Amino acid sequence: QVQLVESGGGLVQAGGSLRLSCAASGSIFRINVMAWYRRAPGKQRDLVAAFSSGGDTNYADSVKGRFTISRDNAKNTVYLQMDSLKPEDTAVYYCAIVLGTGHDYWGQGTQVTVSS
Repeated sequence: QVQLVESGGGLVQAGGSLRLSCAASGSIFRINVMAWYRRAPGKQRDLVAAFSSGGDTNYADSVKGRFTISRDNAKNTVYLQMDSLKPEDTAVYYCAIVLGTGHDYWGQGTQVTVSS
């Protein structure tokens, strides 16, 4: 069993910053992909940022230059540093991992609200 626990969401004014964390625990041998997604009200869930299995990072165009994904492999933890936040970044943010087995797991989601 694998669990993901997210933290760091909250309410912030436009231009502010937040840092999300997601810690994975359980039967983990190898993590291939670590990623952050978000779902804004009334919209589908979209990829925000991710580490590929090769270690490369990719970002949604809307967050490039403002968000930074990082990871601590020893702790099986992935972070999302969000700077210069905008009201349109308001969403529920989810972390996700894909293990070497091919199974994927999702966090419970954390609310990020950016006020104008």
